[in-house]
Amino acid sequence: MKYAILPMPPDLWPAVREIYAQGIATGNATFETEVPDWNRWDRNHRKDCRLVAVEPIDRKATETPAPTGKVTVVGWAALSPVSSRAAYRGVAEVSVYIAAAARGRGAGKALLRALVDESEENGVWTLQAGIFPENVASIKLHQSCEFRQVGIRHQIGKLGEIWRDVLLLERRSSKIGI
Repeated sequence: MKYAILPMPPDLWPAVREIYAQGIATGNATFETEVPDWNRWDRNHRKDCRLVAVEPIDRKATETPAPTGKVTVVGWAALSPVSSRAAYRGVAEVSVYIAAAARGRGAGKALLRALVDESEENGVWTLQAGIFPENVASIKLHQSCEFRQVGIRHQIGKLGEIWRDVLLLERRSSKIGI
């Protein structure tokens, strides 16, 4: 299936929030146990590099920067800064979430590829991802977009009462910071 990848406007937050909640419910997407409100989410993510994948309902939904018709959001991707220190201004952490009904249909790859391009346009030279080892689909998705595993953080945090490992993956740009 072909998806339109668009900048994430704040008015799509309810759909983004629902997809985030579905990811949290899997128990394998994040240490978060509740979806934050818009203000907290907005503060913790870069203002650029926020994308949604949508299934167009009409042909105008594939236009950018924003559709004029109704759309169904099937996924989102965004970057968070890893540090406020100037040396790390080109390093960001990736979040990619796909609606349960759309998983395995290519939306994740379309989003992550677009996010890589957008990140490079905005001066990001390293993307990093922390993924639970059990989240095999996410690991494969990132690897398909040139992320490589650089380590594992053993029992780095608890989700509920269970200690969880996190695989560290990163992608170094071949265009920025070389």
